[in-house]
Amino acid sequence: MEKRSYGWFEKRRRTKGLELAHEQITKAFDTVTWLNKAMKSFSEGNVKEAKKYIENLYKAEEEVDRLRTDVFMELSKGAALVADYREDLLHLVKRLDTLADHTKDAARCLEMLGEAKIPEELCAKTVYMTSRLVDTAQTLRSSIEKISFNPSEAIEQAKKVGEIEHDIDAEYLKAKALFVKYGEQVNCGTMVIFDDLIEFIEHAADMCADTADYILVLSSRE
Repeated sequence: MEKRSYGWFEKRRRTKGLELAHEQITKAFDTVTWLNKAMKSFSEGNVKEAKKYIENLYKAEEEVDRLRTDVFMELSKGAALVADYREDLLHLVKRLDTLADHTKDAARCLEMLGEAKIPEELCAKTVYMTSRLVDTAQTLRSSIEKISFNPSEAIEQAKKVGEIEHDIDAEYLKAKALFVKYGEQVNCGTMVIFDDLIEFIEHAADMCADTADYILVLSSRE
């Protein structure tokens, strides 16, 4: 009876931790979605609307931070949860937090650009990168949802994250190559900030792929 109760406690703790992680990826996904909306508005010259989306992004990022703390507190209760599983789940939520941080940093760059005039081709590349980042985060969320009840599908979704990340990386390099083409049209300060913007988007995509690696480990244990 005691062994059965112990097993139930472990399962409950693990399930609660995953539920919080799922809620966290939902909020992290929100930051990515707001960034994409803000980038679209910026590219269309609607700076006021872009700022509104950026403010929404900042609020969602604060929620990601709060949920990370909640997961840490949940996993610290009792010693029943297998140590390896706990560590992998902690690594997962830390990476979700870092994903939101990179997205917030990209939004800050966009906010600093204000009404700066960026060549249409560069804007289009960045809008595409953020739209693919939305795809990456959405696939990541789907993967986390399936860890417990469909581990094999969670693994397949996690692998897709890596495929999308490669696409974003390719677009990132193409965007960087355009700096030579438009270097004389855009002042140095604007170009530096825009360079940071696409750098943070690429870092966010990398973090999605890195997070997917932990999903593979957690799913294989299921």
